[in-house]
Formats: sequence, structure tokens, C-alpha cells
Amino acid sequence: MDTKVRDGRERAVVEFWRRGHLAWSTIQVYLGWVRRFRTYCQRRKLIEADQLSLAGVLRFARAYVGPRLRGKRSTRRAFHSAQHAVHAWACALRSFGGTLPAWRRQPKMQVLSPLLKEYREYRQAHNGVAQSTLIRDLDVAKRFLKHLQQGQRALARLTLVDIDAFIKKLAPYYSTSTVVDTCSSLRAFLRFLQATGRLHTDLAKGVMAPRFRLSARPPRTLPWQDVQRILRSIRPSEPPGKRDFAILLLLATYGLGAAEVLGLRLGDVDWQAGILRARRPKTKVHIELPLLPPVARALTAYLRWERPPAKGTARLFLSKRMPYEPITSGALRHRIRLYATQAGVSANVIGAHAFRHSHASRQVDAGANLKVVSEILGHRSSSSTSVYIRVALKRLRGVGLPVPR
Repeated sequence: MDTKVRDGRERAVVEFWRRGHLAWSTIQVYLGWVRRFRTYCQRRKLIEADQLSLAGVLRFARAYVGPRLRGKRSTRRAFHSAQHAVHAWACALRSFGGTLPAWRRQPKMQVLSPLLKEYREYRQAHNGVAQSTLIRDLDVAKRFLKHLQQGQRALARLTLVDIDAFIKKLAPYYSTSTVVDTCSSLRAFLRFLQATGRLHTDLAKGVMAPRFRLSARPPRTLPWQDVQRILRSIRPSEPPGKRDFAILLLLATYGLGAAEVLGLRLGDVDWQAGILRARRPKTKVHIELPLLPPVARALTAYLRWERPPAKGTARLFLSKRMPYEPITSGALRHRIRLYATQAGVSANVIGAHAFRHSHASRQVDAGANLKVVSEILGHRSSSSTSVYIRVALKRLRGVGLPVPR
């Protein structure tokens, strides 16, 4: 295949791909498929920009393969290769300011009734409601309304018997903590109904949830030695090692949550003032943390040598593959488990919260004030942080002196 770039457009795209750390062998394969795609558009007198979508690439791939090769394993590989190549071409052109169609069609928004739309606006108007909580609240309200509809019960005639029947119906299929969360969402919906005049009595107080104490199950923590082993298992020389090391170092050093770290933007790092600004996703509160030297070095290495050339997003941490979207919490959890396996660290559950809990228990072990630790973690009450004392006490038992008879 001709490996020389044929025009200025290809040259600019190849430079963009190289800045994104694509191997030269991959670039050669991509160029081959892009040239076939452009030839296909020219012969059929198609506008290339209009065909730069997933649907357009699939039409090109079907036309290129033809009936003779359909069904073979090599054909499936060719489909995927063509899709990745043209997608990478579209990402590069979009970064240059080109107007292109969306690669994938946007999923249809969930259809909500007028009542649920009003409830969503009501919940969004209250501070402290996270997006995940809002989704759960809407789901519970939708299921509760369906339950009433099946029983041919109107909201105006709602009683505690209907509420108890709904909770009793869910209890056998969900864990205790899930039932407790469902009851919490149901109370919020009932308060909304009363506030908007649809209910004349306060039924929210009558929602009886099963007893579930958070302190009965201490947070899952890792010994600090295991946290250090996981950090040492990351190879910064192999992408995305610099990115992953910076993320895990932020989790372990400051006790931030995954949403707080993944929500960081380029402007949140104030290099001159030595300050790192983060935002609590639930309370919407902005906090300022000192930019410690190890964290500053890790962020500098990532930004200088590994962060892809994504001009369209201000998010700090991005995926290493095009279209360079912000990394998700699921992807982060997968990376943490990979490094834990490489370090020989085994636990029932290992994720971003394990680093957060380890940071908190380490602060408690060091004798830090519980209120200070609570403010650092973003807890509204010190009682939420008191569960870490139990972890510290368990460690103390292992080093306690024997009691004389």
C-alpha cells in the first residue's frame, strides 16, 4: 500500500493521529480504509461529509465486501477495521472545525407523563439531588403509578394500605438496602404530591422501611500498603499509565470520589496558586485543595505526554481512543481491578471507593479530627464518618497488648 500522504488533508489527519499516540502500523491500515471510503463516495457521487456516520460506514462496508465474502470471519474483521478507520478520520476532521453528522443517533429520551415531568422539575429545583438519585426517584414514581393503575386506584384516594402493598410487593426481589432506597424515593414523591395539592394528608411519614444501619457494614477499605502496591503496579511508560496513575493518586491522596475526580476540568488546576478545585456532585459545593508536589508531577506528565489532542472538551481525563470522550466510572473501575490483579491485591470489592475509604481510615488512624475528616470527604454529618472509627479499632485489636490475668 502507498504509505505516502497524498494531500494536505491526509497530512493534517496523520499528524492528529500521531499526537493521539496511534502506532504507525495502525495509521497505515486506517489510511487504506479511508482511501477506499473516499473512492467509494466519488464513484457513487456521494458527499463524503454526509457519509461520515456509523450508518454511512456500514453501507460502505456492505458495498465493499459484496455477496462473495459475506459470512466469513475475515469479513467481520474487515467491517470492524473499516468502522474504526473512518471513525478516526471523522474525529480528526471534526477537531479541525468541520461540520459532520453525529456518528451515532442519539438515543430516544425517556417519555415521561406530564405528572412525572413536573416531578422531575420539582426535584431538580432542590439542592443536593444527584443525577443518579433523580433517575431512581423517577423510576420509583413511575413504578408506583403503574402499581396504582393496575389496582385501579386514584391518587386522590391513596391510603397507607396501597403504599404498604407496593413495598411488600418489592421486598422479596430486592436487598434490604435497595428497599430502603426505594422507600426514600417514595417518600419524596409523596411529599411532592402533597406540596402540589394532589394529596391532602402527609402519607410520607407512614412509609415504613426495613431497618438498615449503615454502621452494621463498615466501608470496604484497603491497607495502605496495598494502595501503594497498586500504585506501583501502574507503568507510566505504557499509555494510559500516566492518566491512570494521576487518577488513582488523586483518589488516594485527597479521598475524592470517582465522580469528583472524573469531573475535573483543565481550568480546575491552578498552577500558579498551587490549588486544585473540585466540585461535589451531590451538594454542588466547590472545594479547594492544595496541589501537592507528587500530584502536580503526575498531572504534568499526563498533560504533557499522554493527554490526547481533544479540543472540543475541557475535561481533564479522557479515554485514549477516539473520539477521546471523558473516561467513565465503569472504565475506571475496570482499570483499578486490573492494577489490583497485577499487584496481587485481592478483595471482595475493589473500586474507586476503596481508595476513598482507605484515605479516610488512614486519617482516623493518624488521629485526625473526625469533623475535619468529615469536611474533607464532603459528608454533611460527622455520623457518616464515624463508621471509619470501627475500621481503625479493628486494626488496633491486632496490635493490642495481651491483658494480664
